[in-house]
Amino acid sequence: MRRMRLAVVGTAAFLTIAAMSGCSDDGGGGGSSYASPSASKSKSPSSAPAGAQAEVKTAKVGDLGTVLVDGKGRTLYLFEADKSTSSTCKGGCATAWPPLLTKGKASVGGSAQDKLLGTTKRDDGTTQVTYHGHPVYGYAGDTKPGDANGQALNQFGAEWYVLDADGNKVDKD
Repeated sequence: MRRMRLAVVGTAAFLTIAAMSGCSDDGGGGGSSYASPSASKSKSPSSAPAGAQAEVKTAKVGDLGTVLVDGKGRTLYLFEADKSTSSTCKGGCATAWPPLLTKGKASVGGSAQDKLLGTTKRDDGTTQVTYHGHPVYGYAGDTKPGDANGQALNQFGAEWYVLDADGNKVDKD
């Protein structure tokens, strides 16, 4: 029942964002709500402001335990369709699941481990944060720090999970 409710909330959030931004799932990455190098005033739930260094830290999130969050305390997720450090989430996917972007090397806080932190270049030239080999994302359906409405959702061809400080998916819902 909870999974169905979360899927409905997630789908509604995605449709609202897609309608407001006029994006389509064109596969080109242009529909992302993240700041791009040329759009420095654009912001997203999990993106560092354009030109800023992102932070990955940990926080206790509901019954999921201590998980990775961004510098603003918003929950971070892995996408099971990503089989390497390269992101497969583009277009409408990146609107609903904004990649955590950074300018330069990201920093860590809490029990997040610097040795697991990395970056990858996206198709649009922006730099996305990776953790333990996984590109990391926020979720547009999370409206405040501590939300984890994207946990275990199956969207855009695979499931989404929060990560623990070791970079492993947390398989609770």
